[in-house]
Amino acid sequence: MAITSANQLELLQTAEAVAREKMIDPGLVVEAMEESLARAAKSRYGAEMDIRVAIDRKTGRATFTRVRTVVEEEELENYQAELTVKQAKQYMADPQIGDTYVEEVPPVELGRIAAQSAKQVILQKVREAERDRQYDEFKDRAGTIINGLVKREEYGNVIVDVGRGEGILRRNEKIGREAYRPGDRIRCYIKDVRRETRGPQIFLSRTDPQFMAELFKMEVPEIYDGIIEIKAVARDPGSRAKIGVISYDSGIDPVGACVGMRGSRVQAVVNELQGEKIDIIPWNEDMPTFLVNALQPAEVSKVVLDEEAERIEVVVPDEQLSLAIGRRGQNVRLASQLTGLDIDIMTEEDESKRRQAEFEVRTKLFMDTLDLDEFFAQLLVSEGFTNLEEVAYVEQDELLVIDGVDSSTAEELQTRAREHLEAQARAALERATELGADESLLNFEGLTPQMCVALAEDNVKSLEDFATCADWELAGGWTTVNGQRVKDDGLLEPYGIDLEEAQNMVMTARVLLGWVDPDDLVSDSAEVEDDAVEAEE
Repeated sequence: MAITSANQLELLQTAEAVAREKMIDPGLVVEAMEESLARAAKSRYGAEMDIRVAIDRKTGRATFTRVRTVVEEEELENYQAELTVKQAKQYMADPQIGDTYVEEVPPVELGRIAAQSAKQVILQKVREAERDRQYDEFKDRAGTIINGLVKREEYGNVIVDVGRGEGILRRNEKIGREAYRPGDRIRCYIKDVRRETRGPQIFLSRTDPQFMAELFKMEVPEIYDGIIEIKAVARDPGSRAKIGVISYDSGIDPVGACVGMRGSRVQAVVNELQGEKIDIIPWNEDMPTFLVNALQPAEVSKVVLDEEAERIEVVVPDEQLSLAIGRRGQNVRLASQLTGLDIDIMTEEDESKRRQAEFEVRTKLFMDTLDLDEFFAQLLVSEGFTNLEEVAYVEQDELLVIDGVDSSTAEELQTRAREHLEAQARAALERATELGADESLLNFEGLTPQMCVALAEDNVKSLEDFATCADWELAGGWTTVNGQRVKDDGLLEPYGIDLEEAQNMVMTARVLLGWVDPDDLVSDSAEVEDDAVEAEE
């Protein structure tokens, strides 16, 4: 194939045709042609030459040029593409380092191999341009629903024609045992769009919780208009789902709007999700209240929330336990996903047994340490006293409300409690000293002798050791391992030290050791307060 006047115009016509077919810029196709012709010319004139080709966008005429760059004499490496200042003076009036000398060379004839190579270059460039166009088109559509046609199935994965591209619905993103044949219409959620080596990959899903949320948005105009908001979604794909909704218009019931007249709206979503049963729950900012709603249809007797541990304890009537847990734990699992809390469910009988066990433990504590009879110890526990510190340091008036306790009895109780606590402190101090606890640690404000024993047993024996501890090492915390929340016990957690207290104690130790400038702490806290004020404003 020779570049002659007969086929010059054909180059532009081919570029236009390819660009129209692939829906890309014709200029990109022409650039690909220029690169392919330049590569073919290099194989003819020499690979070391810098041959460039320019195709006129109007006439289609291809101009072949050889480019040589002016370099320092000692830097001359490729004499085919470079020349020294001295050599350049033959062609240029005043050559400078970095100047280029361009001369036109005769067009080349493309042999069979060169033509095939040029074709490959053009195809590769066109494919790259097509991928870029497809990525740019779909990258902003992630998080939306798309309709497509099934093209084929590969190893359980469904390849879907989504218009100007192909998406993949992986086996684990299909609902249950869904099966599709080529040509079937399918509705999917665009989960992700990524640019990969093979081109943009459009990952589709029918199991993602947001797929259901988007379906409701399509069926319920109030959600689309922002009057009703979907706050949380949890799904067991193909089986059951829970969705939390809130209305910003007091005149519109969010649950009723999502259900629709005679259930028409929710039924449309159920049909698309292969009969998945959907519980629509009113959202509430008060997490215990929302959880009670989320556990429907089970009835809840009592809820205890531990915000720090992100756990919630639910007490249900004995006959409601199986309903609250659901088949294979489905109901409580979905409620947990919806609220983002770990849920412990127990019956009223179990909770009563636990309370009774705690009552007996505290009664025995007061009997043993304060030398009281069982009846009197039980009176203390019934009034809400849980430990010796509360008895020893509470205001006397709180003891006087107990039947049979006068001021002298109250004083005697507090004296016994304090003496026992002091004896415990002396024993702990001796034990900490035996373990090698340093004076700097024993005298640190905020640490009791019992705390020093716990630290020394974990090889934290000096103020320097204490200052290197992390707050969670002292107060405990929660980590996620393989999707499960796991408790990390803190060294001082049994003594009621929380994360904030642990952090303050560690920073105080670092200031005392001179590791941290107290002025820096003041400025940091001031910045935090300023940020908080700005946020409120």
